[in-house]
Amino acid sequence: MATETSIRCDRFYIGGAWVDPGTGDTHDVINAATEELIATIPLGGADDVDRAVTAARAGFDAWSQSDIPTRAGALAAIAAGLEARGDEIAALIASELGMPIAQSRFIQAGLPAMSFGSMARIVGQFPWQEQLGNSLIVREPVGVVGAITPWNYPLHQVAAKVAPAIAAGCAIVVKPSEITPLSAFVLAEIIDEVGLPPGVFNLVTGTGPVVGEALAAHSGVDMVSLTGSTRSGRRVGAVAAESFKRTSLELGGKSAFVILDDADLMEAVPHGIEQCMLNSGQTCSALTRMLVPRERLAEVEAIAAAAVDTVQLGDPFDPDTTLGPMVTAAHRDRVLGYIRKGIEEGARVVIGGPEPVDDLDRGWFVRPTVFSDVTPDMTIAQEEIFGPVLVLLAYDDEEQAIAIANDSAYGLSGGVWSTDVARAERVARRLRTGQVAINNAAFNPLAPFGGYKQSGRGRELGPHGLVEFTETKAIQR
Repeated sequence: MATETSIRCDRFYIGGAWVDPGTGDTHDVINAATEELIATIPLGGADDVDRAVTAARAGFDAWSQSDIPTRAGALAAIAAGLEARGDEIAALIASELGMPIAQSRFIQAGLPAMSFGSMARIVGQFPWQEQLGNSLIVREPVGVVGAITPWNYPLHQVAAKVAPAIAAGCAIVVKPSEITPLSAFVLAEIIDEVGLPPGVFNLVTGTGPVVGEALAAHSGVDMVSLTGSTRSGRRVGAVAAESFKRTSLELGGKSAFVILDDADLMEAVPHGIEQCMLNSGQTCSALTRMLVPRERLAEVEAIAAAAVDTVQLGDPFDPDTTLGPMVTAAHRDRVLGYIRKGIEEGARVVIGGPEPVDDLDRGWFVRPTVFSDVTPDMTIAQEEIFGPVLVLLAYDDEEQAIAIANDSAYGLSGGVWSTDVARAERVARRLRTGQVAINNAAFNPLAPFGGYKQSGRGRELGPHGLVEFTETKAIQR
């Protein structure tokens, strides 16, 4: 189990240079599987944010005037740097987060490189201007961006903000999660080597209530882009509204996977388990509610139990491991609390439960758990658990299935499985959610990602993600 890191992470990256923090406060980064110390990072304060924003304003003045080939070249160079250090990035995230190493290499390291690489192409194809009557409509960079990113996909979510911000001509100040911050330091090293103008990219580590709050409130920040909990989104939105900042908020989810009555359960149910349990369930778009025909509920329970029984918990660096730990002890306890709540409210455990995991006395592990006899009003059917917990909800007909799927404060993702693709698409169109996958359709990193309702506002990734970092100007002539 890897625990040590050779990257230097005791300074901030501000104005094109590595600088000492203004406070002496620090935070220990802990291996989620071994509970051992990996690194210690500085915790910034409001003065550090002010230094970074001041640098970003100067960087914006220069970068906003850069041409498209220059931006595309920088994005491609960053993508190449990320690809070259992919194994290192995957190992860092496997250690601090706990995602199994093979998945970490493909997802946690692969997607960020893809984001920068695809944005290098998109920026040259983007409609930066159009003629409308006697008006020239132009897209311009929104300005200085404050980016607040989560711990569950630490570099992917940073890349989803930094790549389009750079492409649009913005400058950015990034506050990664203090729980899984190490890959952000790698990105800063790569950007430093690429040689962006000073201040275009800045990195300040710290907590949400201090650094995040300061970014959202700072008068020099034009836009705040947050990926986090709905509670964090409410706070950031409220603070940013004081100065009418643009906000992009990618928040929580409680996504439904609707298995229609004509589905092949032996294909659909294991797929649903996989989509629920990815990253130990620590995924905002996880399909955590499986809706099944009532007359086939017993079949689904048996298939789900068999699928979960093959899951191998353990060391993320063991090639046999398919499920890692929770990211922190506190989060493990939160997830276990939801499992106990489900039992208290009358749900039946099909497999799993709150008991400790055998032979794993270190690390913050939770048994992958499937509940049945769940009603839509139960806590585990309504609240985001953010762990390896699936709830089975029975329905009587298609209309009821759609109603149950939409009976949520969230609307981030969803899935429909049917042998009739036209029928599945008809149901997908009626789900109030930002993305829907039909059958085993692959995740598209160029498609707009974001949600309805309390899952946030705005979209990330691909051309739609680039739009978020622009302002629209009409020039009459």
